[in-house]
Amino acid sequence: MRVVLASASPARLGILRAAGIDPLVEVSDLDEEALLASVPHASPGEKVTTLAGAKATTIARRIAGTHPDALVIGCDSMLHIGDELVGKPTDAHEVRRRWSVMAGGMGELVTGHAVLLMADGGIDRVAEGHAVTAVRFGSPTEAELDAYIASREPLAVAGAFTLDGLGGWFVEGIDGDPSNVIGLSLPLLRRLLAGVGVTVTDLWRG
Repeated sequence: MRVVLASASPARLGILRAAGIDPLVEVSDLDEEALLASVPHASPGEKVTTLAGAKATTIARRIAGTHPDALVIGCDSMLHIGDELVGKPTDAHEVRRRWSVMAGGMGELVTGHAVLLMADGGIDRVAEGHAVTAVRFGSPTEAELDAYIASREPLAVAGAFTLDGLGGWFVEGIDGDPSNVIGLSLPLLRRLLAGVGVTVTDLWRG
């Protein structure tokens, strides 16, 4: 079965490859801000799951002719901290503002997941859900934060930090699934796959 990852995230692709799956990658290029604005009263989990579902659906329709029986996986991550739900920062100033709130505190990394099983070019089965992992942040010095911003890593990731990259130096610990913080929860994805009738071991590369 052809697996398609509806995400541009190298981290998500890395998680799947390390877990035995080699997906095709298709990027949806959705207007995420407009989509979030359409669900202003939804919970953080509902918002990221809405984004994940929209990405997966967009890609499923795009590939219907070339991969009519594919399995499409969509994901979207945001950080919930200080009563604010934030994605990727737009510039260095926003990274500094975020870290002024995050440093020494705790936030929740929320990732929405959507699994679409296609049949004959149509969407046959759908399973969606979200995972939450609590993240305890350290307090980088001004010099450390300057260097981190200069690396440009925090500009490319939800919440302006990573667990598996340079940002890991400034994470004191987590409570929950570590793969979710990186961008894709393997335990949740396994359950969602089962929900559409797919056994995860059948997707492992031979």
